[in-house]
Amino acid sequence: MGSDSEDSDDEGGLGNVNRLIIRPPGHSGKAKKGNLCFDAAFETGNLGNVLLVGEFEYDIFLRPDTCNPRYRFWFNFTVDNCKQDQRVLFNIVNINKNNNLFNQRMTPLVKSSSRPKWQRLPKEHVFYYKSPIHQNHYVLSFAFIFDREDDVYQFALTYPYSYSRLQSYLTVLEQKFPLQRVSLTNTVQQRRLELITFDDVRKPEVVEPGKNQIRVVVIMARIHPAESPTSYVIQGLIEFLAIANHPIAKLLRENVVFKILPMMNPDGVFLGSNRVNCLGHDLNRFWNNISYYTHPELFATMDLLKEYDTSDCYQLDFVIDIHAHSSLMGCFIYGNAYEDVYRYERHLVFPKLFASRCHDFQNENMIFNADDRKQGTARRYLCNRLSENVNVYTLQVSMNGFYIKGTNISTPYTEADYMKVGRNLARALLEYYRFTNILPIPALTEVFMKRKGRPKTHRPRRKIKNIYPIRPKTNRENAPINYTDLSIYYDSDTSADYSSPARYPFHSHFMLQQNRLRLYQAQNDPYSLSSLRLGNLELSPKHKKKQYPVSLMSENCASRAETFVVPPKAYVSVIDFNLLTRGGLEEATNKGEKTCPHHNQNQKAKAKAFK
Repeated sequence: MGSDSEDSDDEGGLGNVNRLIIRPPGHSGKAKKGNLCFDAAFETGNLGNVLLVGEFEYDIFLRPDTCNPRYRFWFNFTVDNCKQDQRVLFNIVNINKNNNLFNQRMTPLVKSSSRPKWQRLPKEHVFYYKSPIHQNHYVLSFAFIFDREDDVYQFALTYPYSYSRLQSYLTVLEQKFPLQRVSLTNTVQQRRLELITFDDVRKPEVVEPGKNQIRVVVIMARIHPAESPTSYVIQGLIEFLAIANHPIAKLLRENVVFKILPMMNPDGVFLGSNRVNCLGHDLNRFWNNISYYTHPELFATMDLLKEYDTSDCYQLDFVIDIHAHSSLMGCFIYGNAYEDVYRYERHLVFPKLFASRCHDFQNENMIFNADDRKQGTARRYLCNRLSENVNVYTLQVSMNGFYIKGTNISTPYTEADYMKVGRNLARALLEYYRFTNILPIPALTEVFMKRKGRPKTHRPRRKIKNIYPIRPKTNRENAPINYTDLSIYYDSDTSADYSSPARYPFHSHFMLQQNRLRLYQAQNDPYSLSSLRLGNLELSPKHKKKQYPVSLMSENCASRAETFVVPPKAYVSVIDFNLLTRGGLEEATNKGEKTCPHHNQNQKAKAKAFK
């Protein structure tokens, strides 16, 4: 085992392996095909060391965060110099966080130089277990087959999003769309803390505090470097707000000022850290202890929030900090708990509206608390530091995926899914401002806009006439008619698929035979089911002259027709409830008996036979 060069200590490498070639014991000289070459000396890369423990098995050690060896979870490295169809087993042996999404069958991502789209490894090839060989630490093992010799393969925890990619993206975006891009401050390693502003609001001539103040929303992301899905959420939000002709984006830009901080920890992202900046500080635990020298990002952001919170012209409504969760599924919100009931109820409105917009929202993961252990986080510190009109939330998205509602089926997130969360965030903000009567609710004519007509060259579809007569809308209802001992048989075996005789398929040979059978029964039995449904049917001139004797029916149909039992004729009994309360049921139904002579005859016959 050997290497072409030592681990790189350059910026962007800082302990990461740099073109490390793994040779079998006893081999020296030039590396051969199959002697894998590992590299992580690039932006967002993380790989500390690699050991060959078997002919096809490698132990991989993650590089701990800078000045903070506690955090070892993010990985991002490349492998090349492989052979065709070479099979290997990688073991990541020093993950510090035992409770993570690998317990829920999350798998690493992989792509190659000829297939640049990220794909998740199959679940049956990934294992997460406690290893007695590695001091009972949890080990992530995954098997892989290199199918192309000339490709460079890249493996990562989740979709990477680098600082350089953000700079290139914003440079292209500001040339095409109307947005304001400034550097709020520089980091310890002199990188830009980008601030994107969308502001098309007309400024009032005279500002009245509490009435015509301009609404402001501040959104932050990527304060933890390994939470790269948040960068895709922010990109989806920025692209949605930048669309000039979209009605929702245009309405939001004209009424609300958006301040977006897409990458709060550029140094940590560039170095490939898990949670900390270049000095080893977890920035989301230092909001209550900000230092201008070690946390310039937090210091500049805090000044921005104070400026808008104390302004007479602006009203700061939201501060949303976006994170990616490493142990829970779906999308959800963390909020605060307040002693003031009215403030707490107002605080619950936006999460409810956001949940209605997202199909991947997990209500069971949502939390509202006042945990003292989280005092250094943005959510807990800013809710006490800013005025009571400001709602501070933490928006969480899973690093893995979400459960389909009502099932236990999980679906992994893609870059497009994360961007959709950003678009849903903008739509939920619009609904919130409409719900609180800050923005007008559109009229029905605007909601149900007429569709543009099709060109005249388009051939319209043939309209299907309604074969059922249109009955006028009245308050009358059909009187229920009950049948006893009624057996129904059909000629076709497929008729079992129809639950009611009224739902037959029309214009078929089967229907013609049934109509003939029922017509014949209607002529001989005035109380049969056919007479009730087809008694008023007029035959066409083609069939008026022709009679249909019994011989037209099959013997099977004739035998089945004999099983029909004639039900008694329905009648209506009028009950006088006054007589019922004074005399009894027989006296109350005397009037009803007069209305049905057949019923009276039957009652007299029964009484005579009883005597």
